[in-house]
Amino acid sequence: MSTQMSMQTKQPPQIPFVDLAAQYRTIAEEINEATSRVIQEADFILGREVRLFEEEFAAFCEARYAVGLDSGTSALELALRAYDIGPGDEVITAANSFIASALAISHAGATPVLVDVDPFTHTIDVTGIERAITSRTKAILPVHLYGHPAHMDPIRQLAEQRGLIVIEDACQAHGARYKGRRAGSLGHAAAFSFYPGKNLGAYGDGGMVVTNDADIAKRLEMLRNYGQKEKYHHLSQGFNRRLDTLQAAVLRVKLKYLEKWNAARRWQAELYHRLLAGTELVLPSEAAGAQSVWHLYVIRTEHRDALKEHLLSRGIAAGIHYPVPIHLQPAYQNLGYKRGDFPVTEQYAQRILSLPMYAELTPELIDCVAKSILTFLSANQNGQGLYEQLVGHATPSPL
Repeated sequence: MSTQMSMQTKQPPQIPFVDLAAQYRTIAEEINEATSRVIQEADFILGREVRLFEEEFAAFCEARYAVGLDSGTSALELALRAYDIGPGDEVITAANSFIASALAISHAGATPVLVDVDPFTHTIDVTGIERAITSRTKAILPVHLYGHPAHMDPIRQLAEQRGLIVIEDACQAHGARYKGRRAGSLGHAAAFSFYPGKNLGAYGDGGMVVTNDADIAKRLEMLRNYGQKEKYHHLSQGFNRRLDTLQAAVLRVKLKYLEKWNAARRWQAELYHRLLAGTELVLPSEAAGAQSVWHLYVIRTEHRDALKEHLLSRGIAAGIHYPVPIHLQPAYQNLGYKRGDFPVTEQYAQRILSLPMYAELTPELIDCVAKSILTFLSANQNGQGLYEQLVGHATPSPL
């Protein structure tokens, strides 16, 4: 076969949305040693690695305490329970989030109250929070969506004025900063997820609550472990929500590399910015005072579904985070919301597209993604319509 024919039949590279195997290959020896050590010691439940990881992750978040749990959803729920939030209470959170933000509130026995999002950051609209407060409101649960921190100063100020608890949903924001402070140190407590695809991901499920409140940390330690302060002495009706020692060992290894991996994501986001600048796409950015960790790189386009199929046909995976807003999910029909209640969230659900993003993504692969997008846009430029009819091209909001 001639060289020319070979080039013509060459298949484009397969670009996954996330490549966990690529990350493992860079740290395989350390991971294998850490997990082998736990297995040899048979130290599987609340073992030494859990305590060490809690100490190290608390320090990373610039917080005093950390309590390891079995998932990010459990972290959100038990954080609420630790503050005695439950039946009869309302907790305000963002309509544009993964459903776990609302489920955790429901599982604690409280009622989720949803608020639309800021058109620039995709995080909760602070002005909407104030309008949503009632006599039953006990807490605000802002979501640091896609790795970008929410507008925390005005949220904290509002909470202090109204006597409310602030629990950060930092499940996508490991290492993000707001005005120099880490996500996790910005509220009364914060919940993290270590789902495998997160910036700091386990090899299974895992979660963490961080806080500066010693009493809350103690309550969480009991809640996660059957409500017991010492074995077989149960002070409350707790749960079995413990972080596995094996997962803690994996996460201790990975935590050492998190800053490096987050820096790689910031560089990759900047490369996407440069390659896609000047197109009809609305590109993500950072508000002043915020440092995102780019858990996701989310663009917006009127032609989202067609672009997604175009990329897939060229071996490029893309995602949608999230295609159905919480208030339109059948699971939450009981809240009484209807289509049109949260227009920014609803519009974005039709237009958001997450491009491949992981620390090991090479410049060559990003270039391939960008070229495929530009090819699509060029072919469809005559069909472009007006974009952002509701909010216009979003501009940065001051933090």
